[in-house]
Amino acid sequence: MSATAPATRVTSWWRGFEDRFDLVSPRWNPLRHLGAIAFLLFWVLVATGVYLYAVIDTSVTGAYSSIERLSREQWWFGGLLRSVHRYAADWFAVVAVIHLVREWALGRFRAYATSSWLTGVVLLPLLAVSAIGGFWLNWDQLGQYSASASAEWLDWWPLFGAPLTRNVLAATAISDRLFSLFVFVHIGVPLLMLFGLWFHLRRLAYAAVWPPRPLRRVLLGGLLMMALAAPIQSHAPANLAQVPAVLAYDWILLFVHPLVAATSATTVWLGVLAMLALLLLLPLWPMRARPAVAEVHARHCSGCRRCVADCPYDAITMVPHPERRGFALAEVDADACASCGLCVGACPSSTPFRSMARLVTGIDLPQQPIDDLRQALRSRLVTMPGRQRIVVFGCAQGVAMRDLDGDDVATFDLTCIGQLPPSFVEYALRDGASAVLVVACRESACVFRLGQRWTHERLAGTRAPVLRATVDPTRWGMVACGVQDGSILRAALAALRHRLERTGSAP
Repeated sequence: MSATAPATRVTSWWRGFEDRFDLVSPRWNPLRHLGAIAFLLFWVLVATGVYLYAVIDTSVTGAYSSIERLSREQWWFGGLLRSVHRYAADWFAVVAVIHLVREWALGRFRAYATSSWLTGVVLLPLLAVSAIGGFWLNWDQLGQYSASASAEWLDWWPLFGAPLTRNVLAATAISDRLFSLFVFVHIGVPLLMLFGLWFHLRRLAYAAVWPPRPLRRVLLGGLLMMALAAPIQSHAPANLAQVPAVLAYDWILLFVHPLVAATSATTVWLGVLAMLALLLLLPLWPMRARPAVAEVHARHCSGCRRCVADCPYDAITMVPHPERRGFALAEVDADACASCGLCVGACPSSTPFRSMARLVTGIDLPQQPIDDLRQALRSRLVTMPGRQRIVVFGCAQGVAMRDLDGDDVATFDLTCIGQLPPSFVEYALRDGASAVLVVACRESACVFRLGQRWTHERLAGTRAPVLRATVDPTRWGMVACGVQDGSILRAALAALRHRLERTGSAP
């Protein structure tokens, strides 16, 4: 297995756990689209928030009454949007945390993923600040409680000349100027988040910023149903002369206040700071030696840019060729390269039909050069007894194939199935294989994001380099398997054997 692949027990458990939710299709599995779901919820918050900000009065005397009037007189639109806004904020927080846990479980916090990990961690406190600040704008008893509790918690820091609770939230200090601060907290911080999201996604090519259509409909429909079934209502108006007694608490967005009340400001601050420090320092956690990044061979690079188009991490750019005037040469950014090999599968020079003793391609993985695959394939086919010889190309990150290897089956693991040039299917059939089976990960489950997708499109003839249409379709197949789908793989292999027996296909 490639050293870039997360091979821990946690990773294996998570991938198996995630596979169980492919009940209808991977497109319906929310765990495979957490980042895109969070992005959708962010834009729901922006869209609803823009309308609410445009119609409510952001003054100390008019805030509460304008929101109440909106919910009472325009419940069918403004009030509905207010409820959607709150529920979307709850979902956004939950999805963001699960997304963080998933990326940690898959090992995506170091090497090529460090930038995305660090920016994602920084976005979490911004999310919390904006969410808490939203309750203050309503200026009901819940907003009053949250503002007072937040000020008391911030007073732990010896940065202010006098306690915030006394100087900011005293009855004489409540003014429109204070509400301007509330507006900045709730609206200015999301603008910083938008900027942070750009940094978060900038190392990802073909970033999925929208979940699949079925999930979009379910999510938006779910938000609407929750808003209709349990519309958000204000508490009584804020009154600094009274301490709020009974509150309809939002335990997702305001969880920090009861934690401070149950322990102390010191305990919660130390816990928050320790958690942030741990998350930010995770990329420095000791790991196995990082695999070598993709290596460009200038004499064999044609400058076609296919590797640039297919790289999932925007790690390849084109520069002027040092030896051929007017030609371009691929250049690899070592910090961004995931050592996945998708660029090898994209390179037209990776075809095994080239008449050279040692196959040298335009871009290759030094730890698993494409010539090793050609040599191993040749050697294995020569030594296989019997008339029926099946070649199985699989992914080292997916279902284990070692047990399938036998007299009539030869298995070959690649770092990612996207590393396989389509021409190897035809080459294996011409070199003595009866049939070829390509084993990919499930849809949207590729460790390197796009390996399954690019392989499917290349074999289907819709993405270059393509498998030539002259290759007999009865003698090759492709199957998608999760890490625990050994039975599916064996069934696909049995179906291929049966097809060979029925058609009488032979090398």
